[in-house]
Amino acid sequence: MFAASRAAALAAAVLGLLCLPEAAAATPSTGVSARILAQVTSGDTDYVLREVTIQPGGSTGWHYHDGTLYALVRSGTLTRTMADCSSQVSPQGSVVVEAGGGDHVHVGRNLGSTPVTLVVLYVNPAGSPLAEDAANPGCDAA
Repeated sequence: MFAASRAAALAAAVLGLLCLPEAAAATPSTGVSARILAQVTSGDTDYVLREVTIQPGGSTGWHYHDGTLYALVRSGTLTRTMADCSSQVSPQGSVVVEAGGGDHVHVGRNLGSTPVTLVVLYVNPAGSPLAEDAANPGCDAA
């Protein structure tokens, strides 16, 4: 019961952050730093809240997540290239949702001149890493 209460509190805090106007880096990443803000395991699920910063010219490297990821772009503009080589641009204030699984490979990059700061909630199977390395599927994005 206590773990469920903590999970509910964490979820409420994340929803609150997502309403403010203000991943997951897999190797090889460049110019990426992160810090854990909160984490809790409830049943078979890990909830990890992180702040991720991608410096100008930085990249997360190609990766995927075992569970669903929810992110708020607090500053800068995040450019993600997906496995089909399409790009998705998410400016400050955008909410990004990434489905889990090896069929959702992507890379996040900062093509701008200011740092990209993300507040990210990972909802993963308990014990899973935050990101899994993946090969470039043949796209030009690094």
